[in-house]
Amino acid sequence: MDKETHIAASTESKLSTPVAILLGALIIAGAVLVTKYMPAPNSANVAAPGQPQAQSANLEAVRPIGAEDHIRGNPDAPVKVVMYSDTECPFCKRFHNTMQELMSTYGAEGKVAWVYRHFPLDQLHKKARKEAVASECAAEQGGNDAFWAYMDRMMEITPSNDGLDSAELPKIAAFIGLDVTKFNACLSSDKYAKRVQDDADNALKTGGQGTPWSIVIGPNGKKYELSGAQPIDAVRQLVDIALADK
Repeated sequence: MDKETHIAASTESKLSTPVAILLGALIIAGAVLVTKYMPAPNSANVAAPGQPQAQSANLEAVRPIGAEDHIRGNPDAPVKVVMYSDTECPFCKRFHNTMQELMSTYGAEGKVAWVYRHFPLDQLHKKARKEAVASECAAEQGGNDAFWAYMDRMMEITPSNDGLDSAELPKIAAFIGLDVTKFNACLSSDKYAKRVQDDADNALKTGGQGTPWSIVIGPNGKKYELSGAQPIDAVRQLVDIALADK
Protein backbone atom coordinates (compact mmCIF):
# COMPACT_ATOMS: atom_id res chain seq x y z
CA MET A 1 0.00 0.00 0.00
CA ASP A 2 1.46 3.36 -0.99
CA LYS A 3 1.52 6.36 1.30
CA GLU A 4 -1.48 8.15 -0.17
CA THR A 5 -3.67 5.04 -0.09
CA HIS A 6 -2.56 4.29 3.43
CA ILE A 7 -3.51 7.80 4.65
CA ALA A 8 -6.94 7.57 3.02
CA ALA A 9 -7.58 4.18 4.59
CA SER A 10 -6.54 5.40 8.05
CA THR A 11 -8.86 8.40 7.81
CA GLU A 12 -11.82 6.26 6.76
CA SER A 13 -11.35 3.89 9.73
CA LYS A 14 -11.86 6.79 12.16
CA LEU A 15 -15.27 7.79 10.76
CA SER A 16 -18.44 6.64 12.50
CA THR A 17 -20.65 4.26 10.53
CA PRO A 18 -23.45 6.79 9.74
CA VAL A 19 -20.93 9.41 8.59
CA ALA A 20 -19.12 6.85 6.45
CA ILE A 21 -22.42 5.82 4.83
CA LEU A 22 -23.34 9.45 4.13
CA LEU A 23 -19.90 10.18 2.71
CA GLY A 24 -20.11 7.15 0.46
CA ALA A 25 -23.52 8.24 -0.85
CA LEU A 26 -22.19 11.71 -1.67
CA ILE A 27 -19.20 10.26 -3.54
CA ILE A 28 -21.46 7.98 -5.61
CA ALA A 29 -23.84 10.87 -6.39
CA GLY A 30 -20.91 13.03 -7.47
CA ALA A 31 -19.57 10.31 -9.73
CA VAL A 32 -22.99 9.95 -11.38
CA LEU A 33 -23.17 13.69 -12.05
CA VAL A 34 -19.64 13.79 -13.51
CA THR A 35 -20.43 10.82 -15.76
CA LYS A 36 -23.77 12.30 -16.82
CA TYR A 37 -22.30 15.59 -17.98
CA MET A 38 -19.00 14.36 -19.36
CA PRO A 39 -19.01 14.63 -23.20
CA ALA A 40 -18.67 11.38 -25.08
CA PRO A 41 -15.42 11.07 -27.03
CA ASN A 42 -15.45 11.14 -30.81
CA SER A 43 -13.14 8.69 -32.56
CA ALA A 44 -12.09 11.37 -35.02
CA ASN A 45 -10.78 13.85 -32.48
CA VAL A 46 -9.77 12.08 -29.28
CA ALA A 47 -6.18 12.92 -28.32
CA ALA A 48 -3.61 10.20 -27.75
CA PRO A 49 -2.93 9.19 -24.15
CA GLY A 50 -0.99 11.90 -22.37
CA GLN A 51 -1.90 14.55 -24.91
CA PRO A 52 -4.45 17.33 -24.25
CA GLN A 53 -7.61 17.56 -26.31
CA ALA A 54 -7.97 20.74 -28.36
CA GLN A 55 -10.90 22.62 -26.82
CA SER A 56 -11.33 25.56 -29.18
CA ALA A 57 -10.38 24.44 -32.65
CA ASN A 58 -10.49 27.06 -35.40
CA LEU A 59 -9.68 24.90 -38.40
CA GLU A 60 -10.34 27.71 -40.86
CA ALA A 61 -7.23 29.45 -39.50
CA VAL A 62 -4.98 26.83 -41.08
CA ARG A 63 -2.42 28.55 -43.32
CA PRO A 64 -3.09 27.87 -47.01
CA ILE A 65 -0.85 25.15 -48.42
CA GLY A 66 1.82 26.69 -50.62
CA ALA A 67 5.08 26.10 -52.42
CA GLU A 68 7.03 26.60 -49.18
CA ASP A 69 5.34 23.61 -47.56
CA HIS A 70 6.87 20.14 -47.30
CA ILE A 71 4.47 17.91 -49.18
CA ARG A 72 4.69 14.15 -49.60
CA GLY A 73 2.61 12.74 -52.42
CA ASN A 74 0.67 14.47 -55.15
CA PRO A 75 0.27 18.18 -54.27
CA ASP A 76 -2.98 18.11 -56.25
CA ALA A 77 -4.41 15.16 -54.31
CA PRO A 78 -8.07 15.71 -53.39
CA VAL A 79 -7.34 15.28 -49.66
CA LYS A 80 -4.52 16.92 -47.74
CA VAL A 81 -3.46 15.98 -44.23
CA VAL A 82 -1.71 18.95 -42.63
CA MET A 83 0.24 17.56 -39.68
CA TYR A 84 1.83 19.75 -36.99
CA SER A 85 4.48 17.65 -35.29
CA ASP A 86 7.23 17.66 -32.65
CA THR A 87 10.23 15.44 -33.43
CA GLU A 88 10.76 14.49 -29.78
CA CYS A 89 7.12 13.65 -29.07
CA PRO A 90 6.67 9.86 -28.71
CA PHE A 91 3.11 10.11 -30.05
CA CYS A 92 4.41 11.97 -33.12
CA LYS A 93 6.96 9.21 -33.68
CA ARG A 94 4.12 6.68 -33.66
CA PHE A 95 1.86 8.79 -35.85
CA HIS A 96 4.68 9.39 -38.33
CA ASN A 97 4.68 5.63 -38.95
CA THR A 98 0.90 5.69 -39.28
CA MET A 99 1.08 8.42 -41.91
CA GLN A 100 3.76 6.48 -43.80
CA GLU A 101 1.38 3.54 -43.88
CA LEU A 102 -1.47 5.74 -45.08
CA MET A 103 0.69 7.17 -47.86
CA SER A 104 1.75 3.71 -49.01
CA THR A 105 -1.86 3.20 -50.15
CA TYR A 106 -3.81 6.46 -50.38
CA GLY A 107 -0.72 8.42 -51.33
CA ALA A 108 0.34 5.90 -53.96
CA GLU A 109 -3.16 6.14 -55.44
CA GLY A 110 -2.92 9.94 -55.59
CA LYS A 111 -5.76 10.41 -53.13
CA VAL A 112 -3.86 11.99 -50.23
CA ALA A 113 -1.02 14.47 -49.82
CA TRP A 114 0.82 14.73 -46.48
CA VAL A 115 1.86 18.24 -45.43
CA TYR A 116 4.41 18.47 -42.60
CA ARG A 117 4.59 21.52 -40.34
CA HIS A 118 6.64 22.08 -37.19
CA PHE A 119 5.12 22.31 -33.73
CA PRO A 120 7.96 21.97 -31.18
CA LEU A 121 6.67 21.92 -27.61
CA ASP A 122 9.56 23.73 -25.96
CA GLN A 123 8.26 23.26 -22.44
CA LEU A 124 8.41 19.48 -22.89
CA HIS A 125 11.11 18.90 -25.49
CA LYS A 126 14.11 21.21 -25.43
CA LYS A 127 15.73 19.58 -28.47
CA ALA A 128 12.76 19.59 -30.83
CA ARG A 129 13.19 23.13 -32.15
CA LYS A 130 16.81 22.54 -33.19
CA GLU A 131 15.79 19.28 -34.83
CA ALA A 132 13.08 21.12 -36.75
CA VAL A 133 15.72 23.57 -37.99
CA ALA A 134 17.94 20.62 -38.95
CA SER A 135 15.21 19.28 -41.23
CA GLU A 136 14.95 22.70 -42.88
CA CYS A 137 18.72 22.69 -43.41
CA ALA A 138 18.34 19.34 -45.13
CA ALA A 139 15.66 20.82 -47.37
CA GLU A 140 17.93 23.76 -48.17
CA GLN A 141 20.45 21.38 -49.73
CA GLY A 142 18.27 18.70 -51.23
CA GLY A 143 14.78 20.11 -51.53
CA ASN A 144 11.58 18.29 -50.64
CA ASP A 145 13.05 14.79 -51.06
CA ALA A 146 15.90 15.56 -48.67
CA PHE A 147 13.50 17.00 -46.12
CA TRP A 148 11.42 13.83 -46.04
CA ALA A 149 14.47 11.55 -46.05
CA TYR A 150 15.92 13.49 -43.13
CA MET A 151 12.64 13.55 -41.21
CA ASP A 152 12.01 9.82 -41.75
CA ARG A 153 15.47 8.93 -40.49
CA MET A 154 15.25 11.25 -37.49
CA MET A 155 11.87 9.85 -36.47
CA GLU A 156 13.19 6.35 -36.96
CA ILE A 157 16.20 6.67 -34.64
CA THR A 158 15.03 9.12 -31.95
CA PRO A 159 14.11 7.53 -28.61
CA SER A 160 11.79 10.54 -28.11
CA ASN A 161 11.50 12.82 -25.07
CA ASP A 162 14.83 14.53 -25.80
CA GLY A 163 16.61 11.20 -26.08
CA LEU A 164 18.28 11.92 -29.41
CA ASP A 165 21.90 13.02 -29.05
CA SER A 166 22.36 16.29 -30.97
CA ALA A 167 25.59 14.82 -32.39
CA GLU A 168 23.34 12.58 -34.49
CA LEU A 169 21.96 15.49 -36.52
CA PRO A 170 24.98 15.86 -38.87
CA LYS A 171 25.25 12.06 -38.99
CA ILE A 172 21.72 11.90 -40.36
CA ALA A 173 22.72 14.52 -42.94
CA ALA A 174 25.65 12.31 -43.99
CA PHE A 175 23.40 9.24 -44.00
CA ILE A 176 21.10 10.78 -46.62
CA GLY A 177 24.00 12.12 -48.70
CA LEU A 178 24.18 15.80 -47.77
CA ASP A 179 27.27 17.99 -47.50
CA VAL A 180 27.87 17.91 -43.74
CA THR A 181 29.96 21.08 -43.68
CA LYS A 182 27.20 23.09 -45.32
CA PHE A 183 24.63 21.40 -43.13
CA ASN A 184 26.47 22.33 -39.93
CA ALA A 185 26.87 25.95 -41.06
CA CYS A 186 23.14 26.12 -41.67
CA LEU A 187 22.31 24.47 -38.34
CA SER A 188 24.44 26.94 -36.38
CA SER A 189 22.66 29.90 -37.98
CA ASP A 190 19.17 31.11 -37.14
CA LYS A 191 17.96 31.42 -40.72
CA TYR A 192 15.09 28.96 -40.24
CA ALA A 193 14.03 30.02 -36.74
CA LYS A 194 11.17 32.15 -38.11
CA ARG A 195 10.00 29.35 -40.40
CA VAL A 196 9.68 26.96 -37.47
CA GLN A 197 8.00 29.59 -35.29
CA ASP A 198 5.51 30.50 -38.02
CA ASP A 199 4.44 26.86 -38.25
CA ALA A 200 4.07 26.61 -34.47
CA ASP A 201 2.10 29.87 -34.32
CA ASN A 202 -0.30 28.60 -36.96
CA ALA A 203 -0.77 25.33 -35.08
CA LEU A 204 -1.81 27.29 -32.00
CA LYS A 205 -4.07 29.56 -34.02
CA THR A 206 -5.97 26.56 -35.38
CA GLY A 207 -6.53 25.21 -31.87
CA GLY A 208 -3.63 22.79 -31.51
CA GLN A 209 -2.87 22.17 -27.85
CA GLY A 210 -0.75 19.03 -28.15
CA THR A 211 1.06 16.93 -30.70
CA PRO A 212 0.51 15.46 -33.16
CA TRP A 213 -2.17 17.87 -34.27
CA SER A 214 -3.55 17.39 -37.78
CA ILE A 215 -6.18 18.91 -40.01
CA VAL A 216 -7.66 16.92 -42.89
CA ILE A 217 -8.76 19.09 -45.80
CA GLY A 218 -11.26 17.59 -48.25
CA PRO A 219 -11.65 18.24 -51.99
CA ASN A 220 -14.29 20.91 -51.32
CA GLY A 221 -12.17 22.64 -48.70
CA LYS A 222 -14.08 21.23 -45.73
CA LYS A 223 -11.79 20.66 -42.77
CA TYR A 224 -11.76 17.87 -40.22
CA GLU A 225 -9.97 17.77 -36.89
CA LEU A 226 -7.55 14.89 -36.29
CA SER A 227 -6.07 15.16 -32.81
CA GLY A 228 -3.49 12.80 -31.37
CA ALA A 229 -1.80 9.64 -32.61
CA GLN A 230 -4.91 8.01 -34.01
CA PRO A 231 -4.65 4.41 -35.27
CA ILE A 232 -4.51 3.78 -39.00
CA ASP A 233 -8.12 2.58 -39.21
CA ALA A 234 -9.41 5.81 -37.67
CA VAL A 235 -7.29 7.89 -40.06
CA ARG A 236 -8.51 5.91 -43.07
CA GLN A 237 -12.09 6.37 -41.92
CA LEU A 238 -11.72 10.13 -41.66
CA VAL A 239 -9.94 10.34 -45.03
CA ASP A 240 -12.73 8.31 -46.63
CA ILE A 241 -15.29 10.72 -45.19
CA ALA A 242 -13.35 13.65 -46.63
CA LEU A 243 -13.02 11.95 -50.04
CA ALA A 244 -16.76 11.26 -50.20
CA ASP A 245 -17.76 14.80 -49.27
CA LYS A 246 -17.26 16.48 -52.62
